[in-house]
Amino acid sequence: MILPILQYGDPILRAKGQRIDEIDDRIRELAANMIETMHAAHGVGLAAQQIGEALQLTVLDISPVEDRPSTLKLDGNEADPKSAMPLVLINPEIELRGETEVGLEGCLSFPEVTADIERAQSVIVRAKTLEGGTIQIEAGRFLARAIQHEHDHLDGILFIDRMRSAASAALSIRLERVQKETKRGIRHREPLVSETTL
Repeated sequence: MILPILQYGDPILRAKGQRIDEIDDRIRELAANMIETMHAAHGVGLAAQQIGEALQLTVLDISPVEDRPSTLKLDGNEADPKSAMPLVLINPEIELRGETEVGLEGCLSFPEVTADIERAQSVIVRAKTLEGGTIQIEAGRFLARAIQHEHDHLDGILFIDRMRSAASAALSIRLERVQKETKRGIRHREPLVSETTL
């Protein structure tokens, strides 16, 4: 089922997600709905906060992105990033690795807003799976960026919080407009055609 995506200005986007202690049918159904919603919106990631649930749950699928390479190891083994998608991460813990790089990001909760954001080039993530097991992911390049973006959502941090002040100032009018639309009751947005919206 495709769910409404909350827009900037909705207070739940600032909520730190609760840890998930039991992976039950409700969580599995929520994850499946989040994947369907992300695909329908042409996004590459979606956090539970974006659909109104303050939980430590995010989904990712970078397979449609052709122009931004990624690397992936699952439990220490090299893996094809595209064939390993979609990823469902429950209670993820993240470790930033390597140098940082600046790259363009958007967000499904911020229609028509993009910015250059500095992120670590690689990450190690430990998370629970829908089957209740634990997985370790070593991700690089675009997948690392997407994971960091979604992990921030789980802590109530938005990508605009990581903008340089000049970029934030330049976007302030557009951000105020999105907030006003949200407060007037426009709670979700129509899907964008962008393939790299996180």
